[in-house]
Amino acid sequence: MLTRRDTLLGALCAAAGPAIAADTSPRAFVSAIYDHYKGKDGGGVQFDTDRDVQRYFEPSLAALIRKDQKAAARRNEVGALDFDPFVDSQDWDIAEFDISVSDTAPGKATATVKFTSAGEAKTTVLDLVKIKNDWRISNITWVREDKSETLRDLFAQ
Repeated sequence: MLTRRDTLLGALCAAAGPAIAADTSPRAFVSAIYDHYKGKDGGGVQFDTDRDVQRYFEPSLAALIRKDQKAAARRNEVGALDFDPFVDSQDWDIAEFDISVSDTAPGKATATVKFTSAGEAKTTVLDLVKIKNDWRISNITWVREDKSETLRDLFAQ
């Protein structure tokens, strides 16, 4: 038998459902990105348009990426970002990813993604920031030859 309390609780849960669903976790955000890279048919993430770039990167980093892309197009050249930043390569063959996420501050997290591509072990670290109910990337760090390099540093050169 339904009580008034059950009816009220059901109504509250139904009303909160869409808001909760829109508020994704940083792990879900990162996993959704890397799902595009799995297997031989994994085409990766495309970010050729303003909208695509803004979907993944926070506004100031998105502006740097688009500025680089547009300047390169005007010169009919390849920009500073001449590889896929999510896998630190132009080509990949990845079967699986190990993703660990840690909260660093309210509305901020760090995702460490480890994988093997073409026999080479790689680690990519994504600094994440929450904007409204969505997560965005504020920087990406790669370790190359025992030295850390970042996406923001790439555009500063």
